Amino acid sequence: MNMNVHEAITAHTSKQHAHLQRFLELEEARELAIDRALADAREGRPVQVEAINGWTDLINEHANHGISPTRVHVTEQMIREFALRR
Repeated sequence: MNMNVHEAITAHTSKQHAHLQRFLELEEARELAIDRALADAREGRPVQVEAINGWTDLINEHANHGISPTRVHVTEQMIREFALRR
């Protein structure tokens, strides 16, 4: 195999890996925000979705530059309904 081809494949793979690693970091932060909102809903406190949707915006912007998935914005009602099911 031509060394230049091998280097190109390695660089591409490294770039994809870095992209997915960043997605996982953003996804983890979003999940923590969801967990906090669910805890608030279960305790009868006001539910804030701004943090969740802020992370969602970052995830969706990141997805525009690579192979990671997008996420949907959530509403307070979605959080409250989910909290009741669990």
